[in-house]
Amino acid sequence: MDVAISLALGLPKQRSIEHGVFFARDFSSSLNARDRKIVCVTSGNSYFGSQLIMKLLACGYLVRVIIENQANLEDMEELIREEMKQLESIVVARMDDLDGLCNAFRGCHVVFHTSSFIDPRGISGYTERMAFLEAEAAKNVIEACGRAAFVKRCLFTSSLLACIWKGNDLPNLIDETSWSDEAFCRENKLWLALAKTSAEQAAWRKAREMRVKLVTLCPGLLMAPSFPNAHLETSLPYLKGGDLMLRQGILATEDVSKVAEAHVYVYEDMDYGACGRYICFGKIVGTLEEAIQLENGLNMHGQLSGDQTPLPVAADNDPTITKSKLSRLLFRASQRLSCKQQ
Repeated sequence: MDVAISLALGLPKQRSIEHGVFFARDFSSSLNARDRKIVCVTSGNSYFGSQLIMKLLACGYLVRVIIENQANLEDMEELIREEMKQLESIVVARMDDLDGLCNAFRGCHVVFHTSSFIDPRGISGYTERMAFLEAEAAKNVIEACGRAAFVKRCLFTSSLLACIWKGNDLPNLIDETSWSDEAFCRENKLWLALAKTSAEQAAWRKAREMRVKLVTLCPGLLMAPSFPNAHLETSLPYLKGGDLMLRQGILATEDVSKVAEAHVYVYEDMDYGACGRYICFGKIVGTLEEAIQLENGLNMHGQLSGDQTPLPVAADNDPTITKSKLSRLLFRASQRLSCKQQ
């Protein structure tokens, strides 16, 4: 068995991880922790993962983080140095190790699966093989959740890319019923879109098989205004085909902090009926000026704006992306919060 787990929080701190050994740090969290529920976050070394961890800690949850190796730990310490001591535990478990994931998820009330391969070489580096591995990882996470989690719930971070790529057959309305065409993604080498589409669909199939309550969020391109280079590795593969997204009016972005916050709200709404998929975005990039501003923020000049020609005026049959389902959920959540404060 690859991961050894102990829930004793009094273990001495360990500065290294060897052979997949679990370690815990001194725990300190707010006294109003939400029923002391243990929640699990995969890929805590990613920028989005770190944002989600901080949101969950701020809400008082006991947060267990899954990483894959020592390098992941070092990356995570750079992102959440101050919050490291507040974590319930950190577990080393590879996404291809089902037994290790089962051990990691044991006792958890929900698994937030944020896992995503980082693309160190930009657009050309994210491959079809990586897309396959993401789908396999998704199946393992759901199966382990069904086998070992205290409560069989999973929040899966997908992408708006899993909804928008339909070739010339784009519907007038893109909502949670919309799925990207895997054949189109493969034909056009849209590997990140293929990964998110195939991984999410694999997760849904496995969730039905394992009777796991699954909810997925499909955010647009994640942005970090205070840390502009945070998502450079994942922004590049997201924006393959970005010029076409821009011209079709389907290039959407969202602040990473708001996406993390949405994950927490959706999880808490699972007790009140949250289900299925939720599209999440803040704005649509719709003008050449906005495209250039986005390029400058990501240090990828010309990737979207190209020859600098003005964008065509939107036609009546251009697709519209809606996030009304998530907006309704967030409104319900705010109403419940207001009632509790009265």
